[in-house]
Amino acid sequence: MERLGIERYVDVVGEKVVAEIFAAARPLYGLRVLEINSTFHGGGVAGMLHSLIPLLNDVGIDANWALLYGEPGLFHITKKIHNALQGEPLDLSDEEIASYLRVNETFALYSPVYPHDLIVVHDPQPLPMIRYAARRIPWIWRCHIDLSSPYPPVWDLLRPFILRYDAVIVSSEAFAKPGLPTEIAVIPPAIDPFSPTNRELSPEEVEKKLEAHGISLEKPLLVQVSRFDKWKDPLGVLKVYELVKQKIDCQLVLIGSMALDDPEGP
Repeated sequence: MERLGIERYVDVVGEKVVAEIFAAARPLYGLRVLEINSTFHGGGVAGMLHSLIPLLNDVGIDANWALLYGEPGLFHITKKIHNALQGEPLDLSDEEIASYLRVNETFALYSPVYPHDLIVVHDPQPLPMIRYAARRIPWIWRCHIDLSSPYPPVWDLLRPFILRYDAVIVSSEAFAKPGLPTEIAVIPPAIDPFSPTNRELSPEEVEKKLEAHGISLEKPLLVQVSRFDKWKDPLGVLKVYELVKQKIDCQLVLIGSMALDDPEGP
């Protein structure tokens, strides 16, 4: 019989790990958790939540997912914030700041926060909503980008909101902002072996996909799989390709998805 839900992962991590997950989740049975981000499609956060939400529900946690919505041009503003948090010197106008806060205020008033016991907010797009929601429950901010050296004016704008959160989750200890007094936890990135992205393809499917994109079956591949974003350093990949190409006749392939909340994507 085919295993369903989290039992499928027994073949990947073993029965002991799966049993430990159920044991860890048992005290949280029935906990109502709301995950909030800015897109259902494209990008690593959406991909992670598509896997995580069903697994949380499978171990007895009542997990739901809400999407930040707002005014036209919002994602151009939040992309600037996203880049500035990673150190790029980008200033926000008063109008951009007002729009960003207004969207979060409206979303906080009409989002399904109140029936839940825990709110997990992902990345900077919905970060300020905690200021406008009744804070009677724990809130966690999960940041998936490098916060170690943000552009100071943008950090000064966001820091008061971050301090309202009960905890902050980052992907690496090196990504945490030094001196932030909020409790910090680290959850490294993970890959779901059962997501559609990672499913096994037949030789016929592989050949068809490669040929459709003009990729030779005869030459080695140098591949980067990521969101199309300058912070993934595609120019660095090109430099590596130029070096490798001097010795090996290979092909360069950049593979990614189009995140709907990223106006800089192709």
